[in-house]
Amino acid sequence: METKEQITEYCRKFRTAGIGNNLEVLVKEAEDKAFGFMEFTLHLLEAEATHRYQNEVKRRRKVARLPLHSNLDHYDHTFNNGISETRLNQLRELNWLDQGYNIMLMGPSGVGKTLLASGLCSDAIDKGYKAYFRTMEDIVNMLKMRDMTRTATADYKRLSKADLIVIDDIMLFPVEKSQAVALFNFINQLYENTCFIITTNKMAADWAKMLDDEVLATALLDRLLYRCEVMNLSGKSYRMENRKTFFEQKK
Repeated sequence: METKEQITEYCRKFRTAGIGNNLEVLVKEAEDKAFGFMEFTLHLLEAEATHRYQNEVKRRRKVARLPLHSNLDHYDHTFNNGISETRLNQLRELNWLDQGYNIMLMGPSGVGKTLLASGLCSDAIDKGYKAYFRTMEDIVNMLKMRDMTRTATADYKRLSKADLIVIDDIMLFPVEKSQAVALFNFINQLYENTCFIITTNKMAADWAKMLDDEVLATALLDRLLYRCEVMNLSGKSYRMENRKTFFEQKK
């Protein structure tokens, strides 16, 4: 067996695909630059570390359940919704996450709340935080099923250890009393150690109607707003302004 085949076989055996997949490139670079043994070894380990980090990010993105478009690098700053490019860049630094703050994005449908929330969640994942994106419906269903299915139990345990949880479209629809209590207990359990990004098109006064319980709504808001940056977005719906059609446009 040739040396290359032996190395490849060992890489499969020891599950070092980062080295195995890049072996020829790494060897050629070492030959071209006349690397010493220590430097060549370092480059091998760096290739493996990079490969494992990329796989870990892919895994975390999968369990985060980010929407399809969650990259703020491509954010359209010409769309006027009340958030400046400077403010967005400040948010993307994630200092608020390190300091234990929440963010609440309020405004009508289509002004970019979900894109901003999922984009910040994506940034957090890239920087190594345990971050997850869920709609309120996802959270309610998970809490309802957590003692019945393995999937819901696993998701509950995962979210319970999160650094950041996005709850999208909170209070979009009325919630039954038992579900409202479960939601409160969930947030009450986590709010001191987990940051939240909340998106909503409802004013705080409307939460009591959605929960059908003013006391519960007040207690929930009290925990979410304790250390929180509230951002009111405005403007016309981006989706409606950029609505697409399959019919040919008239010239």
